[in-house]
Amino acid sequence: MTKLKMVSWNVNGFRACLNKGFGEAFNEINADIFCIQETKMQPDQADFSPEGYEKYFFSAVKKGYSGTAVYTKQKPLSVVFGVNNKHMDEGRVITLEYDSFYLLCCYTPNAQNELKRIDYRMEFEDDLREYMLKLNESKPVVLCGDLNVAHTEIDLKNPKSNRGNAGFSDEERGKFTELLESGFTDSWRFQHPDVTGVYSWWSYRFNARKNNAGWRIDYFVVSDSLKSSIISTDIYTDILGSDHCPVALEIEI
Repeated sequence: MTKLKMVSWNVNGFRACLNKGFGEAFNEINADIFCIQETKMQPDQADFSPEGYEKYFFSAVKKGYSGTAVYTKQKPLSVVFGVNNKHMDEGRVITLEYDSFYLLCCYTPNAQNELKRIDYRMEFEDDLREYMLKLNESKPVVLCGDLNVAHTEIDLKNPKSNRGNAGFSDEERGKFTELLESGFTDSWRFQHPDVTGVYSWWSYRFNARKNNAGWRIDYFVVSDSLKSSIISTDIYTDILGSDHCPVALEIEI
């Protein structure tokens, strides 16, 4: 068994975040695997190559949009981009295969205002769940990233006024429930079942971060078989540089 520390952070533009202390936070956290979302760049547009890490980038076709990346101390057995050869154009999912598990770095599509992209979001959710279930047949799965949904009312500051909005629609919450019921666990909520007021994203408007009017939409979701292996889960609310903060999972695997 190996103890691994994994971190996920939606950086809301990697180049911008690099100028806001990303490198210092990266070094301080010292994760074995560090996943980032919303890189908004092509692989050659940012110079960050920390010693001792392999790096993998999956950029969107559209410049300055979406994108994911993973820095890992341990070289994976394989790296796959997309979801079963689908969802390739927006750089949303990277799968790393290790000896005893699969790691997915994911940036789930936003349903957008008035849920105008909800149909695509539902398709993505179904494809991702099916993909994870297939992987889970051979090895446990760790899914991390900005999943763009606050699952329950205690996962955001203002549930009543946000009911039906993107990120807190019945459709999106229902898909997250479906994922968990198919054999997966929200690691942070598993360890902190009743904790309120801890969030991972705050709007840039209305002094939301200062007032802690946030949402918990960044996750580590693990196969149920890994529940007993979770050592700790963290949400680093004091780390700035993006409208999201990093989230972490320490696990023996």
